[in-house]
Amino acid sequence: MSSGLRERKKERTRQLIADTARQLFAERGFDAVTVAEIARQAEVAEKTVYNYFPTKEDLFYSRLEAFEEELLAAIRERGEGESVLAAFEGFILEPRGLFAMSASGDDETATEQLRSVTRIITESPALLARERQVFARYTDALAGLIAEETGAPPDAVEPRVAAGAMLSVHRELIDYVRRRALAGGSARTIARGVRGEGKRAVARLADGLDDYGVRR
Repeated sequence: MSSGLRERKKERTRQLIADTARQLFAERGFDAVTVAEIARQAEVAEKTVYNYFPTKEDLFYSRLEAFEEELLAAIRERGEGESVLAAFEGFILEPRGLFAMSASGDDETATEQLRSVTRIITESPALLARERQVFARYTDALAGLIAEETGAPPDAVEPRVAAGAMLSVHRELIDYVRRRALAGGSARTIARGVRGEGKRAVARLADGLDDYGVRR
């Protein structure tokens, strides 16, 4: 078997496992499904599941690593004269995933899937805990990149403050999406809200907090 064919076969197996897991999670909730059940449903060995996904949480959050790489690439490859904040804004406000599906015309399917994903996450303490870990890792990675580009020492506070402030926008937009999804909003409507809220939040970071909330 050629290396290319072998890699395609591995990717198909990985996708099958991930799709099977998401279907079971949607039907019964994340915490009620075991890896052994996923393996049986996908007709693979339990060891095979762990070969592709080290933890059960990885089965659900399989794209988070790619998201981190794409975010850092957007910052690293920004144009001349473009700030880190501007590159960050362009990246997080670009429609992707279910919002891209909605924008292309399939709003009903996108809305249904958005509500399902939101319900799975918000009902699972394990997934919420993993999400907090992932955002901490994102902050470390982005702060490291900012420190490297600005020549700040490794233990400098400023790059971490900048990274934390930007990623707090992303976290708050995720929470906004979930609140709206659980309240019955459509993916298309939520996407418009995300863009407006995101632009205002980034503008506040750009303007600074010196005159924000001054008591009159």
